[in-house]
Amino acid sequence: MDKQLRGCLVLLITAMVWGLAFIAQSVAADLIGPLTFNGIRFLLAAAEVAVFCPLLERWIGVTQKGSWKAAALPGILAGTVLLLASYLQQAGIRYTTAGKAGFITSFYVVLVPAAGFLFLRRKSGWTVWAAAGIACAGLYLLSSPEQGAIQSGDVLELLGAFCFTAHILVVDRAASDLNPIRFSVMQFLTAGVLGLVLGFLFEPVSLEALNQATPAILYAGICSAGLGYTLQAIGQRDADPAAASVIMSLESVFSAVFGFLLLGEKMSGLELLGCALLFAAVLLSQLGNQKGE
Repeated sequence: MDKQLRGCLVLLITAMVWGLAFIAQSVAADLIGPLTFNGIRFLLAAAEVAVFCPLLERWIGVTQKGSWKAAALPGILAGTVLLLASYLQQAGIRYTTAGKAGFITSFYVVLVPAAGFLFLRRKSGWTVWAAAGIACAGLYLLSSPEQGAIQSGDVLELLGAFCFTAHILVVDRAASDLNPIRFSVMQFLTAGVLGLVLGFLFEPVSLEALNQATPAILYAGICSAGLGYTLQAIGQRDADPAAASVIMSLESVFSAVFGFLLLGEKMSGLELLGCALLFAAVLLSQLGNQKGE
């Protein structure tokens, strides 16, 4: 099989894995608190990536071995921001649908180049601002204006998207010269430990609820975080960057499709139009970024 095609197929599977994760998160949100959920989820991901660290380094062609000590401080910083973003996303999904959560979260793809211009003085073209405008219109429609006000779950998802933007910028600045696998382990470990400690302090936890949420937690930790990260690294190695951006953007579409098929979620006409505008904004932002516009 052609390497480009193989890379694209791997990324398509990755987008499906991440889209399905919103279903697992929606199920778990009714059973356990967001801190506890993310704490266990990220500890599972850290263990998985750590165990397969040497194999992953060979698969993605890591040349800089680096030390675990070098990855510690950047990993702690990134892991803290990652937990905050994931907490907001998980807290919000209890009050909104998996499909809407997926599309609102995808807003971070549009925010990253805009934030890079505002805070890191990076160049940006007209596509960045056009995409931002289209995305804002999509967010307005997606937040059910016919109900008179934006819903609380959608607000939390939007705040999460801003935090995921901050996480991307932190990773870009703090981890560009580090071994990506070891850095990933450190940030997952930080998010996991911090999430569990805070969850123990502030959230009620029962063994029965944990038992019921176990399948969702296992999927979110092992498949979405650990396996998803690995597949992304492998797929992006072979796929064309522009094609990779488009395929990865399908994560939000899969979240809506799986939400409809598995949870019976439905959207109004205005909400579907909002989804379409958000998806168009994500594509415009990514393709414009690839062309340097």
